[in-house]
Amino acid sequence: MPKLKSHSGAKTRFTKTASGKWRHQRAGKRHLLAPMSNERSRFLSGKNTLTKTEGKTISRYLPYA
Repeated sequence: MPKLKSHSGAKTRFTKTASGKWRHQRAGKRHLLAPMSNERSRFLSGKNTLTKTEGKTISRYLPYA
């Protein structure tokens, strides 16, 4: 069996926690930030945890994580 390749886009976007859950940064903080409310800006700055089903998909993308 050859070695499996990791999905290069997923490598930079997702990290695995110590408990085995997947975390990612929320989208929407690159540009057009002036009309955004402070509450929205703070919400987007935090990390988000994926659901169990989405985590299985990411685990296939990153076999050695």
